[in-house]
Amino acid sequence: MKKKIILAILIISSFLYSKEVAVISSFNSLHLGWKGKSYYDLASVISLFDLVGLEEVMKEDGLSLLKNELEKITGEKWSYCISEHSVGNSKRYQEYYGYIWKDKKVKLTKKLGFYKEHNPKDLSREPYGANFEIGEFDFSFILMHSIFGDKKMQRENEAKFLDEIYDYFQEKNGSEQDVLIGGDFNIPAYDKAFLEILNHKDNIFYGIDPTNKTTIGKRGLVSSYDNIFYSYKYTKEFTGNSGVYDFTNKNYSTIRKRVSDHLPVFMEFNINKDDD
Repeated sequence: MKKKIILAILIISSFLYSKEVAVISSFNSLHLGWKGKSYYDLASVISLFDLVGLEEVMKEDGLSLLKNELEKITGEKWSYCISEHSVGNSKRYQEYYGYIWKDKKVKLTKKLGFYKEHNPKDLSREPYGANFEIGEFDFSFILMHSIFGDKKMQRENEAKFLDEIYDYFQEKNGSEQDVLIGGDFNIPAYDKAFLEILNHKDNIFYGIDPTNKTTIGKRGLVSSYDNIFYSYKYTKEFTGNSGVYDFTNKNYSTIRKRVSDHLPVFMEFNINKDDD
């Protein structure tokens, strides 16, 4: 695990000095907008990436505070967007999806809105999508936060819809064929529940090795719940560099309280050519 962490740091460091690649991340921000969050610590992590998709956004104020802190730390302009409304199967607990990015490198081109499932009971939180452009690389970035529930079967049932979610946004997007689906799926990507998406005709793969743990317990890293799925057939811009950024320095309990109980996952893309 130590070697994997060092490798992730080296890969991310290389992003900071390269104009030929961009790094895209998915990060469960743990109740962004609620009290107790250290926006400086959170911004210090997010500043390493060009575009971050955020799950568990509770209030837009959280994104605004994060943006301000990022601009203080980096000296650069950042922008964000938030889903039009919150989602959840309980009126007492609802979440938004959000994106935040570096202005000088990333451009939001279109909000795609929420996935429209055939049966509203299929998913506890409908995935959300938006189109972005980084250099010559234009793509759709879909975010999903699956239910945890009382039983693993509930999580598996939601994962089985991933192929339909992919198809929905592919069809919605016309000629744009690069679709990334990032999120917190609450089960590892090697689970049998992902067989449908991994056997898709567009050669869908997970971008992050699911043996890497992405959630933070009180005494260590625990589970592999976060990933980014992409099409090997279409998304040739993926360089093969990806990973999990462990910023905890083994201060697990403190990080859980001040930042998140998840680690960001990321993928690197070549932005000098577009194969669509």
